[in-house]
Amino acid sequence: MMVTLDHYLVLSAILFSIGTAGVFVRRNLITILLSIEIMLNAVNLTFVAFGRALGSADGQIIVFFVMTVAAAEAAVGLAIVIGLFRHRESLNPDSFTALKW
Repeated sequence: MMVTLDHYLVLSAILFSIGTAGVFVRRNLITILLSIEIMLNAVNLTFVAFGRALGSADGQIIVFFVMTVAAAEAAVGLAIVIGLFRHRESLNPDSFTALKW
């Protein structure tokens, strides 16, 4: 059995759905950040799959840029989460609804 573009796209859609469910269902900031990373990896898989199907390296080049943005997002997001945890001693996003420190 040969793996086609459809298989990659279905896997990517499943990963993206899992990430979306994690963002909306979970009540922990770390889990939400990890869910966003899963969603970014699903998009990366789609880029690579289309690049392979079209015989182009453009998808892989775009993935490097997405991975760079994801690494920066993870670093900045984790720093913000650590700062919020030190201030409120909670990782529940509902406790951070007020805009005052």
